Amino acid sequence: MSRPEMNVAVVCGPDCDMETQAVRASLEYFGARVFTYWVGRPHDLISVLTGEDLYPDTDIILLNFHGDEGKLIMPELDESIYEDGEPHGDFGPGEIKRFTMLHGKTVIASGCTLGDPATAKAFMDSGCRAYIGPDDYPDGSMALMFVIRFFYEMIHHKKDIKEAFHLARAVDEDMSMYRLYQ
Repeated sequence: MSRPEMNVAVVCGPDCDMETQAVRASLEYFGARVFTYWVGRPHDLISVLTGEDLYPDTDIILLNFHGDEGKLIMPELDESIYEDGEPHGDFGPGEIKRFTMLHGKTVIASGCTLGDPATAKAFMDSGCRAYIGPDDYPDGSMALMFVIRFFYEMIHHKKDIKEAFHLARAVDEDMSMYRLYQ
């Protein structure tokens, strides 16, 4: 493989596998190196949020999760499956503040309401360079289109985060629900 254009971590939450596969294939076609993380339990996500399991030189982290009320929807496990100290339930601002250490990273959260200001603040307070997410409920194809256009602009047209964000948001008026925090 020749030198990739960028390194992207795609983190797949429950029931997001089809979108994750579409994003991965598109980004690899654009020339990105993609590392895919399949979240089956809270510790899987925590290892990415702490940076412990991130590949070196990861440029952008895409959290491909469903969201609700500013929280990442997590897998529902039987009580006997959780490990000691593993949080139960969805990941909102409290869990994000507790576990996230992504200094200098850009995070995109594609799920519904994950552009909520409190969620964004939790990521930004962890040292993120930028955070992007919708503050409403996009349908799946809209979230996919936003992400693909964003990366297309960054990789092929060498746009910075802000320019790529505005071009992806301009695809149609429904994209106005996407927010950029820097």
